[in-house]
Amino acid sequence: MRHSSARPRIWIAMLIGALLWTAASGALHDLHAEGEDIYRGLKTFTDVLEIIEKNYVDEVDSKELIEKAIDGMVSSLDPHSALLPPEAYEDLKIDTRGEFTGIGISISLRDEMITVVAPIEGTPAYAAGIKAGDRIVAVDGKATRDLREAVKMMRGPKGTHVTVTIVREGVPDPIDFDLVRDVIPIQSVHSLLLKPGYGYVWITHFRDQTVDDVKKALAALDTPEAPLKGLVLDMRDNPGGLLPQAIQVADLFLERGNILSIRGRIKRHTKSFDAHPDPNPPRYPIVVLINGGSASASEIVAGALQDHHRALILGTTSFGKGSVQTVENIGDGYGLKLTIARYYTPSGRSIQAKGIEPDIVVHPLTPEEAAAAELEDRHLSEKDLRNHLDAEDLEEPPTPELAPEKTSPRQDGDVEDDSPKPKRMHPRGGPRPPGPLTAERLLKDNQVTTALDILTGHELLSRYRR
Repeated sequence: MRHSSARPRIWIAMLIGALLWTAASGALHDLHAEGEDIYRGLKTFTDVLEIIEKNYVDEVDSKELIEKAIDGMVSSLDPHSALLPPEAYEDLKIDTRGEFTGIGISISLRDEMITVVAPIEGTPAYAAGIKAGDRIVAVDGKATRDLREAVKMMRGPKGTHVTVTIVREGVPDPIDFDLVRDVIPIQSVHSLLLKPGYGYVWITHFRDQTVDDVKKALAALDTPEAPLKGLVLDMRDNPGGLLPQAIQVADLFLERGNILSIRGRIKRHTKSFDAHPDPNPPRYPIVVLINGGSASASEIVAGALQDHHRALILGTTSFGKGSVQTVENIGDGYGLKLTIARYYTPSGRSIQAKGIEPDIVVHPLTPEEAAAAELEDRHLSEKDLRNHLDAEDLEEPPTPELAPEKTSPRQDGDVEDDSPKPKRMHPRGGPRPPGPLTAERLLKDNQVTTALDILTGHELLSRYRR
């Protein structure tokens, strides 16, 4: 049966508009020929849609068919370009702006049960007494084991109530928590002292507030009374985020010079970003931790610090996502995520489908430990993804005289995507147990302890030089 709704026609109009924009963006002498080809293609598309609507064995949803057609067109370009349906588009906006309205817990699926990794300090869940390790069995009386469904049910307008039912080890009966939703900041930066004089900063994502949070973390760790002797910057399993935030984080540690260049097909997508001159930059040595889960924005920071010899890179080869995406609102709640440029490190190298090679390769487990845990490194990389872009190194690296560009996080932001992500290789043969991050736990992490040994050794050697 054919649907007579006007909404599918709106989608066809959107498709026509997108294709006409593509034709208009070409060279003028090709415009007429391209336009004719596009119109013929659109006529074929609408003819096929009409035949399906009239003759297919079952009733079809025309809007769904058109959505899938657009999605197929976009996703055929590369692994990171995508049509974002309203729910996915809203999730992306929430994730990049760094806050949401909910109860304030980090959860994961463990043993097929939704498990609290940790309550976020200062949130309704924390105040109510929800603990790491609690298992969520129901939300507002509805049993659930679906992680996405549980997240959706626990989020809602500020000031509204939600009842979360948990089971707790050692407690015979389920416990109901009546919570009032509030604005919850998404914490992307965690920091502590591994031991006196040696700091640790873990960046999980690059969101709107990441650079401000890194500044606060460094100010707390590096004080006039107790200056830092060394820093471990952990970006393992950091999938990326907002491009301007990555540039600004790298800028914190660089005195001068280029941070990043991006090169697109059109002029406005070709830019260079330089460090701001700093007469008093931090002088302490830095070890950056990366692995196969470090992608995009985290690779930008690691590549800039490596090329300027500002940090030692330790761990395993990064993911290799050397492209930049922009997200456009295309109406009806949908977003279009499109790859617009490749990016290049200060030396002019592209890490696309290659990754950042660490200066010192250190695996998270010794071979004996990996065998005992029956684990193997299953990280996917950019080169494993279908339709991935090829790498193209710059013939000449960017010159430091280029002025830094200003950019909007939403316009030129390198954003997280739904492409396959590397499977995390956890230290000590398993996922991190629920609970807060502590120095005691980190000092059981092989890569962290190796980084700390390097920093303390540097301090000892510097004494002999003096």
